[in-house]
Amino acid sequence: MQVAAGGAVTWRSDDVSTEEPLEIRIGDVSLSVTMRTPGEDFDLVAGFLITEGIVRSSNEIAGMRMCPDAAAETGELNIVEVTLSEPVISRDITPRAFYMTSSCGMCGKASIEAVRTTSAYDVAGDPLRVTPSLLLSLPAIQRSAQRQFSRTGGLHAAALFDGKGNLLCLREDVGRHNAFDKVIGWAATQGQLPLRSHIILASGRASFELTQKTLMAGIPLLAAVSAPSSLAVELASDSGMTLIGFLRGEQMNVYAGHERIARE
Repeated sequence: MQVAAGGAVTWRSDDVSTEEPLEIRIGDVSLSVTMRTPGEDFDLVAGFLITEGIVRSSNEIAGMRMCPDAAAETGELNIVEVTLSEPVISRDITPRAFYMTSSCGMCGKASIEAVRTTSAYDVAGDPLRVTPSLLLSLPAIQRSAQRQFSRTGGLHAAALFDGKGNLLCLREDVGRHNAFDKVIGWAATQGQLPLRSHIILASGRASFELTQKTLMAGIPLLAAVSAPSSLAVELASDSGMTLIGFLRGEQMNVYAGHERIARE
């Protein structure tokens, strides 16, 4: 039912974003549960394992398979069981303490100390240089590629660009952290990590978690159409990453790494 000003009522159908739980298991041990939009689930899991520092590359993932969710009456495939390669199995892997909602990628961290994950890649010396006009053109490219958002209006997006502004990969999800993991997981399975001289664009705000994921993938520039958080700015500054917020219309704010912004 759609209600307009003045009380006029119209009955019509509407598309809504799909949200379902996904449990990630290492062997038969449950690691985490996240609320996500189904699709590209293996990319999501690969990206999650990499950005959490559990694996360093997709080569350390021996296999993944979808398993039926016994708790779901319809038997949806909402469980991914991961088999790690032999050297990785011996590592100390700490399960997440709680499930993650679609709005929070850090909710399951068992301790504050576990939040900062050490990246295997150094972005400080990345030679990427971009012009303001190139950066300002990216949101329109991202939006035009958001097929699900245009139908539902309820999904976040992460878009990966090369240094010339070419769109390489876009993923949508109810969780912004999931969209990032899907993009990074896709790049990992393509053997493209680290993503040197690349740009990743968030359709919403730039939180600490997204900055951390960007760093873990070796991406030197994170841009967002909305605001960054204080911890995001701090992490970007400390790591030598370029962080841009409010990238919309004809202007943007550069919060860290301004030396990568070239003059026209």
